[in-house]
Amino acid sequence: MNLGKQIKYYRNRDQLSQEQLAEKIYVSRQSISNWENEKSYPDIHNILMLSVLFDVSLDELVKGDVKIMKEELQKSSLMKWSYGMLALMLAVPISVGPALYYFGNYGYVIPGVLFIVGLIIAFKLERVKKENNLKTYRQITDFMAGKPVGKVKPKLQDHLFTVGLTVAAAAISFVVVYLGMSLFNV
Repeated sequence: MNLGKQIKYYRNRDQLSQEQLAEKIYVSRQSISNWENEKSYPDIHNILMLSVLFDVSLDELVKGDVKIMKEELQKSSLMKWSYGMLALMLAVPISVGPALYYFGNYGYVIPGVLFIVGLIIAFKLERVKKENNLKTYRQITDFMAGKPVGKVKPKLQDHLFTVGLTVAAAAISFVVVYLGMSLFNV
């Protein structure tokens, strides 16, 4: 969270020591230290007092927190959809052999439904990437690590990596389907 940095910034701006600030809002100096070091957070009453004391809006005082929270939610959303996509990439080829063995030609329905769910997840994943302007693998990994995402144009190596990853996934899927079908004698 960014609130501790905001408190420290405004305290230094107004040339107050932690002890002076603590006296003004009726808390201990240790509380100020804990807030600034993000070991704890002030309650709403203290945030209001800090806002008045520093002569800034609540929005300005807490804005960094809102931005960071939004980024954390986006990261968790990206992770959730990525794991869902990975699970379905594994489930679809694995389900082909057993589904055909037990249900005959009707067995195509199960991998088909899983494939459609995978497409829906892929669209949601692409929406998250578009909202965060993520175009390259490097940008995605920086975003997931919480690093600043650089504005870069995809290079040839990024395109080759994407194509290579797609070909590798297709080859692995083909091998899994082939092994599953031969295992179930379909």
